[in-house]
Amino acid sequence: MTPQALAEASAAAMWAEDRASKHLGMQIDAVGPGTASLSMTVAREMTNGHDLCHGGFIFTLADSTFAFACNSYNQRAVAQMVQITFIAPAFHGDRLTATAQELSRRGRGGIYDIAVTNQKGEQIAVFRGHSRTVKGTLLPAPTE
Repeated sequence: MTPQALAEASAAAMWAEDRASKHLGMQIDAVGPGTASLSMTVAREMTNGHDLCHGGFIFTLADSTFAFACNSYNQRAVAQMVQITFIAPAFHGDRLTATAQELSRRGRGGIYDIAVTNQKGEQIAVFRGHSRTVKGTLLPAPTE
């Protein structure tokens, strides 16, 4: 299986069980080895008392994108540490896209940067995630 095919198969296996991302209306736009892009539209229920998109939903979009990027090798990986910096507000109706890029993958750890932008290409947030692999794979072992 090519690295791209493995990334796509791993994403499909994760997506099948990812009720949270689906419930929030996220969609996978692209996935590859160490990369992923997910998007979602800010619903009215995602706005806070300032009538802005609640930061927790922006974080969740970035975190889901991080998960698909760091799990793209068919090795289960979880977040070890993350941080987010909010740069600009997002509003009801905005289409947000989070794009993850792998910076480092060594041993059991990885570092990923995720940029969140709106439909105008304006940067909304930056997220950095440190992953840690755990036991198990997303795909069953091939049969011979």
